[in-house]
Amino acid sequence: MLRIASLSKFYGEQRALEDDAFSVHAGEVLGLIGPNGAGKTTLLEAIAGLLLVESGEIRFRDQLLPLRRRREAIFYLPDGVRPYGDQTTEQVLAFFAGVYRRAATEASEIVSMVGLRPVLAKRIHALSKGYNRRLIIALGFLTRHPILLMDEPFDGFDLRQTREIMNVLRDVASNGRALVLAIHQLNDAARVCDRFVLLAEGRVRGVGTLAQLRAQAGKPTAGLEEVFLALT
Repeated sequence: MLRIASLSKFYGEQRALEDDAFSVHAGEVLGLIGPNGAGKTTLLEAIAGLLLVESGEIRFRDQLLPLRRRREAIFYLPDGVRPYGDQTTEQVLAFFAGVYRRAATEASEIVSMVGLRPVLAKRIHALSKGYNRRLIIALGFLTRHPILLMDEPFDGFDLRQTREIMNVLRDVASNGRALVLAIHQLNDAARVCDRFVLLAEGRVRGVGTLAQLRAQAGKPTAGLEEVFLALT
């Protein structure tokens, strides 16, 4: 569905991304894996078109996707934002549902899916971190973009809530959307992702399923953490 080729970004002499390349398939959850500072957010912002890059190209269904057309295919859910802080959760959801022409039944299903009913009357600035994260995810689901980029989608959730949202993401992907998740917690990534892009110091060090990455690392029984350390 999406192909990233030779993507590079520099800040003066500092390398943020270097010649990064990988693909995103329809109906999959792809994990962008790396520690804080590895370049995950920079890479997502470059793909979404929020950052200009020095080189590289992005193709959507084998067609070049220039900056002016990124928003047609890709919706980016950043970390740490609180949209429309003085509005209620219900008002913000209704606005997005209207923009993307979602029927009331569709919007209601998404609200239930992500667990937002208890806070529909609350203003965004009063939401807990976890409920704000649920709202951001719901807004992404209300769009009709085939590709969703999510930066740290489990931030603010406890273990039980994380597993609940993982199941939601898996259900959404099973209906054909591609989800690209930037995750620094490897245990979370191992549980929810179909394939992985291993990122360190702005460079892609490995791409594939866990079995493929194990083979690349020469560690046939290793977990994701051990494989990541071996390849980076």
